[in-house]
Amino acid sequence: MLDSNFIRKIKKIFFPFYRNSDLKFVFKKLKEDFPKQPKTAMFVGGCVRKYLLNQEIDDIDIATILTTDQIKKKFEGSKFDIIESGIKHGTVTLVSKKFKLELTTLRKDIKTDGRHAEIEYTDNWEKDSERRDFTINAIYLDINGKIFDPQLGITDLKNHNIKFIGDPQKRIEEDYLRIIRFVRFSLEYESKIEQTTIEAIKLNLDGIKKISKERILSELFKILNTKNFVRLNNNKRLKEIFSLIFPEFKYLERLNKLDNQNNISNFDKKTLLAVMLIDEQNNHEYFSHKYNVSNELKETLSLTAKSFASIQKNKEFFFKDLKKNIYFFGKMHLMTLNTLQFTSNKKMKLKNYIDVLNSIKKIDIPKFSFDGNYLKEKGMKEGALIGKTLKLIENEWLDNNFNISDKRVLKIIKDQNH
Repeated sequence: MLDSNFIRKIKKIFFPFYRNSDLKFVFKKLKEDFPKQPKTAMFVGGCVRKYLLNQEIDDIDIATILTTDQIKKKFEGSKFDIIESGIKHGTVTLVSKKFKLELTTLRKDIKTDGRHAEIEYTDNWEKDSERRDFTINAIYLDINGKIFDPQLGITDLKNHNIKFIGDPQKRIEEDYLRIIRFVRFSLEYESKIEQTTIEAIKLNLDGIKKISKERILSELFKILNTKNFVRLNNNKRLKEIFSLIFPEFKYLERLNKLDNQNNISNFDKKTLLAVMLIDEQNNHEYFSHKYNVSNELKETLSLTAKSFASIQKNKEFFFKDLKKNIYFFGKMHLMTLNTLQFTSNKKMKLKNYIDVLNSIKKIDIPKFSFDGNYLKEKGMKEGALIGKTLKLIENEWLDNNFNISDKRVLKIIKDQNH
């Protein structure tokens, strides 16, 4: 089998993403009415980084000299839907079947309070690059594949070096969220960290309190999605910063048991949150309250905490009762619990973890095939008795290893009818 990275390299050479006809259409539209401008738009940020590293490209950011009003006017009636949610930040999003494109007007920062920047629009690409956070985020690519790299970001990308543009202290004071973004990129690229950067971050940690909880949570989820997150403890400086920002994560040492297990399991954000938060003292509740997480995430963490308590009491949870528990909670929940049990129990060996994981994956759960209509067909009247009878049938079906005869079901219905 061909290596997927090799295939991506070949695709990059012969079919680079910027040759797509939809993207060419967008750039052509942005060029109209500006014949004397050498560049009206360029790709920037994550899509350029990923292109240079032969990685899959998802969302695409485009920097342009056009204002949001000019962008909107140009794409009215086109195949792209226009979304204005970022318009106060100078961003218009264009959405088609294939793409989600964020178009942002070039700007330079005038002043900032660490949350909101006062900006001025510009047509100067160098000035636009100077107000960005890291050198690796200030690499531009035009529609013909030509690179513009005013902050020497390509060198830093090759050397796994996450560097603030200019003075780290000044960059952080412009937007304190950049501290958390620094943690994310440093993990993602396993970067070396300069002492001056660490000092600037520590001096400004209090500024994170000025940032909305929604922005912090969004950035945290991106950190948890990085493939190297489970290696956080390998970098003492990063771990220290992460712990100072998120003191509610009391169990970072549990991540050590997940290092090198990425090939066995995919650890999603809910599993990683459970590993770092859940104990028998309801530690997760403080996190949910502090960041005002979604009801779905709050309920998931609560259910995981309850199940975790059950595991401590019931030694058969992953063995004799496994099939029943999968029926009630689903495979994903059981996989999370297995990971939590493995990381929190120092005595649990990797082999036990893998054995339970394989058991969860292999088990097929039959569907409970009886419902209220079936009971009515057999002569039961509508009302509370139907629910009670269904529960009796289901319990017996579960206790009998997901088996019950039609004859036995009819007997239960008959007994309940009298």
